Amino acid sequence: MNSAELQRIKQRYNIVGNCDALNHVLDVALQVAPTDLSVLIIGESGVGKEIIPRVIHDNSPRRREKYFAINCGSIPEGTIDSELFGHVKGSYTGAINDSPGYFGVANKGTLFLDEVGELPLATQARLLRVLETGEYIPVGGTDVLKTDVRIVAATNVNIRQAISEGRFREDLYYRLNSIPIQMPPLRERGEDIILLFRLFAMQMAEKYRMERVTLTDEAKQMLMRYKWPGNVRQLKNITEQISILSKERTITPAVLAKFIPQDRESTQLTVVNNGGGDHSFENEREILYKILFELRGNVNDMRREMSQLKKQLADVQSAPINPIAPIAPINPIAPISTLEEADAEEYIEPTPEQENLNLSEVGKQMLLKALERNNGNRSKAAQELGISDRTLYRRLKQYGMEK
Repeated sequence: MNSAELQRIKQRYNIVGNCDALNHVLDVALQVAPTDLSVLIIGESGVGKEIIPRVIHDNSPRRREKYFAINCGSIPEGTIDSELFGHVKGSYTGAINDSPGYFGVANKGTLFLDEVGELPLATQARLLRVLETGEYIPVGGTDVLKTDVRIVAATNVNIRQAISEGRFREDLYYRLNSIPIQMPPLRERGEDIILLFRLFAMQMAEKYRMERVTLTDEAKQMLMRYKWPGNVRQLKNITEQISILSKERTITPAVLAKFIPQDRESTQLTVVNNGGGDHSFENEREILYKILFELRGNVNDMRREMSQLKKQLADVQSAPINPIAPIAPINPIAPISTLEEADAEEYIEPTPEQENLNLSEVGKQMLLKALERNNGNRSKAAQELGISDRTLYRRLKQYGMEK
């Protein structure tokens, strides 16, 4: 693309800058515009990704058709399918009429899907089908509809990491990434930073009828050394702050330092960090799930043991009395040790002799644990063990624990 055409594009879309990376992006956008290939624009937040889809649409055969820019991250997960693919009347509460969705109303035109990395997995599957076949089914509908839409997507998410974490479909990534465009961050655009500052300062001076702020050479170098984690958006905000709040209209490094944050901020693509040292809500959820799972397992074990205990008591009480054989004393507190392996192997009921040997000690331990779990409350401990308060008191006296 020759320099004259490049300057025409920059003037039309108010694009400021002349770095090689930016010129390459515009060149790729103009080359891909006449085709119907999907384009994926990748870049940090605030670099101006939203300009490129407009350039592509306005220089394509679809330029007379509709163009919609959709922020996928701002639409609630429960309604995004309806927003994109439409719905039929009565498909959900509030669906009082049929809706064609963006894919219906943008037929023959262009859809710009910003923050496409935020789409739910179910919506990603629907989008993949539209890209591959041009077909989709509205929410709550049964008829397959056709659409002819050019897709340009953008994201500031590290898509490859999202794929490895199962948050983004790999097949959709390759389908969207027919033509990749990498937007350069502001810190890599050199003199463009000064040009942008001058533009924003001029706009503020004209809008509020004030003297325009200017930079000294040292302040220019300071601006160019800064990392600009918020990119062009951050530069515009700082320029506006300086224009309004600074009493000096010639900006020195000392004045500039009052408006530029001194802490280091991340300039990488957005990722979900699952590392060990950094704070992670994902890790916290995993720990809570693990604790709840273990608690549920303990509760289930206790229920199973109590059920076995009640069954054992019922069997003993319903068994016929043999007048010849001695009757083993009935104790409502059964040894847990006989039940620990109930899930792994067949339960073998102990003989009366074996039961008499360890019944007293095990019963005492269970009684102590029940009292400990209930903070010494005898009524609650008795209820947990399935015996009466009177029986509990008698056992305490038997074990020398009535005090």
